[in-house]
Amino acid sequence: MNELGYTHSGDSGQTDFGGHGTIPKTDVRVVAYVECDAANASIAVTLAGGTLPPHLAATLVSVQNDLFDLATDLSIPTNSPTPALARIIPGHTERIERAIEHFEQEAGDLSGMLLPGGTLAGAHLYQSRSVVRRAEVAVWRAVEEHPDTVNVECARYMNRLSGLLFVMARGANAEHGDVMWVPESSVSMPAENPEETDGESH
Repeated sequence: MNELGYTHSGDSGQTDFGGHGTIPKTDVRVVAYVECDAANASIAVTLAGGTLPPHLAATLVSVQNDLFDLATDLSIPTNSPTPALARIIPGHTERIERAIEHFEQEAGDLSGMLLPGGTLAGAHLYQSRSVVRRAEVAVWRAVEEHPDTVNVECARYMNRLSGLLFVMARGANAEHGDVMWVPESSVSMPAENPEETDGESH
């Protein structure tokens, strides 16, 4: 990188991706890495909102560290002779499972389907969950195409993480209450003024 903060090395659509060598930027392994980076950044925005209770914020800070472990894992093939600085192991995933069990108690019983929203903290957590789910899909695609070199535990971790963010969002909305989905509500509710059917008064 030059003193201006950019290089021309990626202008051909190729990138030097860790132990995978030089591969296209569109390679599923690169896409998985990028999507997980986006998930981490989304959680950073959630934290920066400053509306999370301390115990929720502490959990998300640890998740951010996990996601950096995960990105490191994705960048080094599992069969690389040079060990990765970090790998996602079952212990990472099991810790998220324990967190889900804990935060489910704060969320309460669920009856029906939910809309993302509620408090600012809840909305941010729902948004982070959607980014994590997209990243999970990308990691699974990388696992499917490169099963011998991409760690499947990364995909399992992302799957659990989306579940954790869901129960955390519900917990953040506990006082506000869940925002419930009402099927076809926009077309089944009576109009406020039945005489105004085309946007004009007659």
